[in-house]
Amino acid sequence: MQLEKATKFILDKMAAELPSYLTYHGVRHTKEVMRCADELAASEKVNGDDLIILRTAAAFHDAGFLEAYDGHEEVSCGVAQTYLPKFEYNEDEIKRVCDTIMSTRLPQEPTNLISEVLCDADLYYLGTNNYSPVAESLYQELLAAGMMKGREEWIHHQIKFLHAHHYFTPTAQANLTANQHQNLAILQSQTLTTKSVTGHKDFYFTDLLLIMVGVITAGFSLRSFLIPNDFFDGGITGISLLIQKLTKFNLGYVIVVANLPFVVMGYFSINPRFAFKTIFCILMLGLCLLYFPYPVVTSDSLLVSIFGGFFLGIGIGLTMRAGCAVDGIEVLALYTWRRTSFTISEIILALNIVIFAIAASNFGLPVALYSMLTYFTATKTVDYVVEGIEAYTGVTIISGKSEIIKERLVNELGRGITVYKGERGFLPGKFEVHSEVDIIFTVITRLELRKLKNLVNDIDPNAFVFASTIKEASGGIIKRRHIH
Repeated sequence: MQLEKATKFILDKMAAELPSYLTYHGVRHTKEVMRCADELAASEKVNGDDLIILRTAAAFHDAGFLEAYDGHEEVSCGVAQTYLPKFEYNEDEIKRVCDTIMSTRLPQEPTNLISEVLCDADLYYLGTNNYSPVAESLYQELLAAGMMKGREEWIHHQIKFLHAHHYFTPTAQANLTANQHQNLAILQSQTLTTKSVTGHKDFYFTDLLLIMVGVITAGFSLRSFLIPNDFFDGGITGISLLIQKLTKFNLGYVIVVANLPFVVMGYFSINPRFAFKTIFCILMLGLCLLYFPYPVVTSDSLLVSIFGGFFLGIGIGLTMRAGCAVDGIEVLALYTWRRTSFTISEIILALNIVIFAIAASNFGLPVALYSMLTYFTATKTVDYVVEGIEAYTGVTIISGKSEIIKERLVNELGRGITVYKGERGFLPGKFEVHSEVDIIFTVITRLELRKLKNLVNDIDPNAFVFASTIKEASGGIIKRRHIH
């Protein structure tokens, strides 16, 4: 088998003849699959003729795109059957190449080690930090081919795909599964916070309704609780309250002027749509503060700090669900983060420490402490308003009865699962006692957590179950849950 000559032939042919709209399934992808296949093969100890078959299948697995998009795996096999005899591949070897190529057809169904390696190499990017740019190239290709209608459909498609996908080889499971979960979590956070609840990208009626209810509620918090009692908040709202208190300017004007620079930053750092909706939101809040007849509700400090923060959190959360912001601090944090080594959370924390320190020095420590309680209450309320019952939680389950648990998770809860191999045991005094086990990972909503735990407990009361809230690793203004 003349592997090098066959590989050079097909790569040159693909480089010259593949359609230009194939931004993903091009020669670069084929070379990357070949590289990943070699890497996995070395770890999985694939050698001899098996390695040659694997490398040949990797080189030819997308050759079918030379002739067709749909069913390209079968066409790739036809290309291999046409050309490989010229490079001294016999009939049995060509059949093995074709069987390996066909294993990559979705849903992947590998039948042996080399097909498992190729399947993992073909979708290697799903579990890497390079997922986003590679996935974007695939999205652009599907868009050009008329197989995808828009960004929202693409995100939902990817979430379902990442939910269902799992790696086959132990090497890929160990090295890629964690990053795949992280990429899935980031995509899920985008469906919660990057689009308005209407599911549309434009400024439609539901978005307008959310903004109006949000700014009226935020104004109620400020006028009925915080301002009459000289309380403060974090973020630009807190800065505006400080300026209003120190200068006696009307808060309606101050809060608009204070946020304007950050709206401009948002225009360039995020996108124009976000900036336009945000300036509308802030202007509406300013008008509410100027003209809406809010009553003073209470002067009790504890009630003011809790319910002032609660109503402010509701207002901020509703505007976030409409796809905009009523406080510009995270725009500033994002702008600063891109120019420093600090995280966005660290920058916001530092800014709020300054705000509360100024409040303490000018108006007393009790006021600052109550204001910090207001900020904490508002922050937690924003979480629930933005996420609602759809807050995602990652759950890991380790049990000796994993087969039953896997079946019931899929068929009863209707959740996709990812399984990776591990070992259990290693107990104090019995360190030498251990056994292989399937480690199950799934992503559920907050309200499903109790149902899942009950399900697992019914099967195996001794199962080890732990859950963690899924948060995005990094991201821009709209990707984060807190906006003040």
